[in-house]
Amino acid sequence: MKKFFVYSLLLVCLLNDSCKNVEYDWEKATTGAAPKVTVNIAKSALPTVQTGNVSFFNMKEADYATKQQFEWTLDYFDFGRTTVQSIDVYLSFNKRESSPPAYPIVFSLAGEFPSIRQFPLPSTVLATDKLYETVTSFPKTFTLTPAQLAAFTGTNLSTVGVNDYFLFKFILTMGDGRKIVQYQENACDESRGEPCDCRVGVRFKNQ
Repeated sequence: MKKFFVYSLLLVCLLNDSCKNVEYDWEKATTGAAPKVTVNIAKSALPTVQTGNVSFFNMKEADYATKQQFEWTLDYFDFGRTTVQSIDVYLSFNKRESSPPAYPIVFSLAGEFPSIRQFPLPSTVLATDKLYETVTSFPKTFTLTPAQLAAFTGTNLSTVGVNDYFLFKFILTMGDGRKIVQYQENACDESRGEPCDCRVGVRFKNQ
């Protein structure tokens, strides 16, 4: 009786599969890659944390525009299942949001990640963002002064205020040519610790 039940179950499974005439989107799912950013926190003008993907310029220091540096390295998460052709790196200058994150950075209860996102969401490349570079060899390290960032974005540093920021965002091209132009907001939120660094930035302080 037990054998009969097993054979009957197998027959039902085979019949169901042979009668299938619909393809579902989830059956075509593939693994995507995601940008990976490492900030050189030792070069931040003020203390920061690696998990925040944020560095700081301190306007209180004389000649900060040419002496201070924002350094970060771009790579990618491929999860051992996919390849990346290139990552387009976009740069923008932004005035402070109405409620910028607190500083010093406040940790979550886990004590590892910031308690709040460090830049606004969603993190989408906009028409006002300027293509800074297309990276095809990884990892790639960027080392930039406030003056260099300002020159590229056309920003007058004399008008910059506390909590204004430069922000890099990414469009990733997979090995098969598919482009990932936006990631889910939860993935971009620095407070969640997701394996996806869809932006990295540097804020201005005066302290």
